[in-house]
Amino acid sequence: MADNSKKSGGVGETVSVIIQALLLAMVIRTVLIQPFSIPSGSMRPTLLEGDYLFVTKWAYGYSRHSLPFSPNLFSGRIWGAEPQRGDVAVFKYPPNPSLDYIKRVIGLPGDVVQMREGVLHINGEPIPREMIGVVEDVDITELARPVEVWRETMPNGVTYDTLDLTPNSIGDNTRAFEVPQGHFFMMGDNRDNSTDSRFSVGYVPYDHLVGRANIIFFSMSGGASPLEIWRWPSEVRFGRIFNMVR
Repeated sequence: MADNSKKSGGVGETVSVIIQALLLAMVIRTVLIQPFSIPSGSMRPTLLEGDYLFVTKWAYGYSRHSLPFSPNLFSGRIWGAEPQRGDVAVFKYPPNPSLDYIKRVIGLPGDVVQMREGVLHINGEPIPREMIGVVEDVDITELARPVEVWRETMPNGVTYDTLDLTPNSIGDNTRAFEVPQGHFFMMGDNRDNSTDSRFSVGYVPYDHLVGRANIIFFSMSGGASPLEIWRWPSEVRFGRIFNMVR
């Protein structure tokens, strides 16, 4: 005679293990680290489409947007810490908080940010900028022509590279943006191809910050999915794996 109690016990244990694993994964994703994929080219050359990142959730503390589906359980931030200029941060798109965006923190509360002839100004002072060369790799620029790469250095010493796709583009000359208290000004490193605080994103509220981009754990080119293992030999960007995001 079959031992039905053992069978039911085995099924129950399996279900329990699955539930515990899902709860543990949810806690890790909510409190510690969240994986994030790059869907667009607005952060080129720092981040490319097909990069997969780990985002540290504790970097700026926790808001309701740290939780799945952003439930309205509390306001403000718990154990909050403000981002620094130059951080690459994931945040909820203010006009539609169901969407995640990733940009670089440029302006802090109280700052005045303006682009003048392609040069970033903060509080009236130009941010040091030097051209370090051109890149002709289509995987980096999306363009089949040379593109200038400029290196900016923030007042706190953070340096990063930006692309200049087009001289005198619409984002190269802007009005002066005065960042309100409790908000941040975000820009993409691909300055001529980024929807950011110069345009529809606007100022990003502090509680909309999700976390700081930390490390690239995987990367694929050509629009390939990581599940397409047969494409790994030709499409995986091995040189980007485990690169820190700066």
